[in-house]
Amino acid sequence: MSSLPPKEEMSRAYQKSDPSYDGIFYLGVRTTGVFCRPSCGARKPLPTNVEFFATPREALFAGYRPCKRCRPLSAVGEPPEWAGKLLSTIEEDPSRRYSDAILRSMDIDPAKARRFFKKNYGMTFQAYCRGRRLSTAFDRIRKGDTLDEVTLGHGFESHSGFRDAFVRTFGTPPGHADSAECVTVTWIESPLGPLIAGSTADRLILLEFTDRRMLEAQIQTIRRHFKSPIVPGENGILRQVRKELREYFSGQLKKFTIPLACPGSQFQERVWGELQRIPYGRTVSYEELASRVGVPGAQRAVGHSNGLNRIAIVIPCHRVVNKSGELGGYGGGLWRKKALLELERGQRSFVFARSA
Repeated sequence: MSSLPPKEEMSRAYQKSDPSYDGIFYLGVRTTGVFCRPSCGARKPLPTNVEFFATPREALFAGYRPCKRCRPLSAVGEPPEWAGKLLSTIEEDPSRRYSDAILRSMDIDPAKARRFFKKNYGMTFQAYCRGRRLSTAFDRIRKGDTLDEVTLGHGFESHSGFRDAFVRTFGTPPGHADSAECVTVTWIESPLGPLIAGSTADRLILLEFTDRRMLEAQIQTIRRHFKSPIVPGENGILRQVRKELREYFSGQLKKFTIPLACPGSQFQERVWGELQRIPYGRTVSYEELASRVGVPGAQRAVGHSNGLNRIAIVIPCHRVVNKSGELGGYGGGLWRKKALLELERGQRSFVFARSA
């Protein structure tokens, strides 16, 4: 099970219907077989009848059904309000340092911030802030700013402190920034829940729902393949994928044009390449996909490669179903697979909760 807050803290949160914990954990009620968001306004169950989960998927696999009142599967596509406000504040001034005292002055528990960023970005809140400062500095150096301008303008107290932090992150001194590479990651809102997207300077390499259990392993795989530090930020590729996802969910885009990089084994790359040839609105069976990649009968291996796909939606592993027509598996949750297929068949429309 994924990391969860202390049980006492979660108990207090759901007893108070605290919406700031929505997305941090879910509670299953043994007496009703239903699972809810912490903010659910339904009558509070006894603590002895409650079980806690990190994701809706864990609750579903434990046999609970979603609450009809708080609709825990109806993702609004944005982080909890407190986290969204914090992310916006950081983007307004990435050079600022955020102490625990500053977080508390914003009515944010530092421990909760650490857990949220660790779960959704694979790093603590302070690591995220350091990475954001460094990625901004990295970009300014590439655009011609002097070391003095970057050091003083991005929250670093000295040249040596900046150099040390830069080398630890990028593996090269600031003066060699033109030749250094990094993987930039960001949060993208969607009607099916938030995604984490990652790219190099010219290729999308990661697009995963933030509640996916495989996310941490996928990030480690990226570190291994690209041998680059991972830092939060924005670039042209991430802006492009955000725009194309918006058009896709609105029904306007049927073929993604974003350039991709998805290294893997030869078999995996054949499977992922063939997935991209499945037309919008169509599905193929695992058996047919195995034949298409030249290994008839290897449905299980094909399914495994599908599950290791690191670029959801754009590499459409959701278009592969069982031979019987049943959905089969999907790392992002069968409810999302069903919704994506319905969208592509014109049976569903989505509205974004707010402008991305």
